[in-house]
Amino acid sequence: MSTETIIVERAGGVVTVTLNRPERKNAGNGLMWQELKQVFDETARNREDRVLVLTGAGGAFCSGADITDPGGVSGDPTDPHLIRMQFFGRTICALHELPQPTIAKVRGMAVGAGCSLALGCDLIVASDNARFSEIFSKRGLSVDGGSSWLLPRLVGLHRAKELAYFAEILSAEEAAGYGLVNRVVPDGELDAFVEDWAGRLAAGPPLALSMTKRLLNESFGVSLAQAVEDEARCQTINFHTEDTVEAMRAFVEKREPQFKGR
Repeated sequence: MSTETIIVERAGGVVTVTLNRPERKNAGNGLMWQELKQVFDETARNREDRVLVLTGAGGAFCSGADITDPGGVSGDPTDPHLIRMQFFGRTICALHELPQPTIAKVRGMAVGAGCSLALGCDLIVASDNARFSEIFSKRGLSVDGGSSWLLPRLVGLHRAKELAYFAEILSAEEAAGYGLVNRVVPDGELDAFVEDWAGRLAAGPPLALSMTKRLLNESFGVSLAQAVEDEARCQTINFHTEDTVEAMRAFVEKREPQFKGR
């Protein structure tokens, strides 16, 4: 696909999506949200794509939605505000529902919708210069981008309210202390660290990782009894895949398994 606001690169099963509006600190305009939705949908259908890395160009992750775009988040100035926001919500859901693991590689600012975009990934690795904020209330807005669902699950209800009400900017270390970030690394080591994690995930068992992701994402909405029943079904599927047979054989033969996703 041809894109104007993002760069999409594929190598070794890793899809790297770079938000590419550095002159606006990668603020998301309507076209960017459209292009992200397209690449998320494309990646979900592509069996060669094993992991997606989301990052930003020019030393920033994403400074939020571009409020100067007359088309709003849908890109169409004739759309009512509700329609615009519903389109944006579908982009966020497409990221969350990707069957593949996702990693946000964050340098610089990740605020507002940009913070929500990072939180929507399965893992967040931040440079020590990264900054995070649910900036919405300082703009006279309520939270969006899925943050009302994501924040309480990540940090608990009271801390979620603190972050949303006061909209303070957190350093990478503060964000890690809140439980928003998996790892904070020196900026010069960020690329290598994420490349290692992405490579390890790309070499993993795609079907098993996809089912693990779904089980964990749905865990807050089910009982323990339902969870173990869902686990049983997933493991039954795994035991009938070539990947599990390969993993067992590799264990006996004392070598690394080669997973094919079938």
